[in-house]
Amino acid sequence: MKIYNSIDEFERVKNAVVTIGTFDGVHLGHRKIIERVKQLAKDSNAETVILTFFPHPRMIIHPEDQSLKMINTMDEKARLLEQLGVDHLIITPFTRDFSNQTAEEYIRDILVNKIGIKKIVIGYDHRFGKDRHGGLAELQQLAQVYDYEVVEIPEQDIHDVAVSSTRIRHALLNDEIELANEFLGYPFSISGKVNRGDQIGRTIGYPTANILIEETYKLIPGDGIFAVKVWLDDKEHKGMGYIGHRPTINGMTRNIEVNIFDFNQDIYSQPIRMEFLHFVRGDIKFASLENLTVQLGKDKEAVMALLNK
Repeated sequence: MKIYNSIDEFERVKNAVVTIGTFDGVHLGHRKIIERVKQLAKDSNAETVILTFFPHPRMIIHPEDQSLKMINTMDEKARLLEQLGVDHLIITPFTRDFSNQTAEEYIRDILVNKIGIKKIVIGYDHRFGKDRHGGLAELQQLAQVYDYEVVEIPEQDIHDVAVSSTRIRHALLNDEIELANEFLGYPFSISGKVNRGDQIGRTIGYPTANILIEETYKLIPGDGIFAVKVWLDDKEHKGMGYIGHRPTINGMTRNIEVNIFDFNQDIYSQPIRMEFLHFVRGDIKFASLENLTVQLGKDKEAVMALLNK
C-alpha cells in the first residue's frame, strides 16, 4: 500500500475505485465496505483508493470539544488498512480552508482531477464541502458530467458502522475488552515508547515497562489489570497490563504499564505495542505495598490462565 500525506503527493490514476471516511477502528463494519471497494476494483481492473482525514474533522470544526477520542492513531489505521490489501491511502490534512470548498469544487478538483475516480463507494449520509452541503445527491448529479459511477452503501451497513464505532468506544472505556475486540475483529492495542518510571514495581518483584503515548487523541481503556500480549521488535510476549493512578502509593498521574512475563532486558525508549485480550479486575487501593504484592501474584495467575486458554 502506498501512503500519501496530502492530496498533492498523489499521482492521478486512470481507473480508481474510491471510498471516503475516517475509518476509526477499521472494524468489521468498515471491512465490509472495504471488501466491496476491492471487489469493484477487481471486476473493473482498477486500483483501490481510500481518502481519509487527519485530524478528525470534528477536532477542527469544534476545537473546544476535547471529548472525542480515537480508537486508532493514524499509524495504527494505516497498518490495518495495509493488511486489508488497499492500494492507496491518502491522508488529507483537514483544515478550515479544505472544509470551505464547495461540493462541486471538491468533486471536480479532488475526486476527479486529483484522484481520477471511476467509481465512488459512499454512504447516503456522507457529507462534504462548505457547511457540509455536499452529499450523495450532489455526487449523483455530477456523475455524468465528470464520467464516474456512484455506488451507494446500503443504509443498514452505514448504521452498522456508526453503531460499531460508538459501541467499541463505550466498551473500551468500560473495560469490556472482549466485546470491543469482537466488534473490531482484532485485539485493540496501544502503541508508544517505553518510558523510565520510578521503578516501584521492580522493588516488589513485578517490574513494569511504562508506556508513553504521544497521541493525546488516542482512546485509552478504563483503569484496571488486563491480560495482554506485547510486541517488541516484532516478537510476541505475554504480560499483565495496568492502567490507573496507582492509588496504593497515592499516584498523581495516570500510568500505562506492563509486566512482561519471563523478560529481563533494557528496553527504555524502544517502541512497544500492547494488545488487550481480557479484563481481569478494576484498580484498587490497598492498605500497603505488601497487600498489593499478594494481589499481584493472584492477578498474574489469573492472567496466565486466560492467556493459556
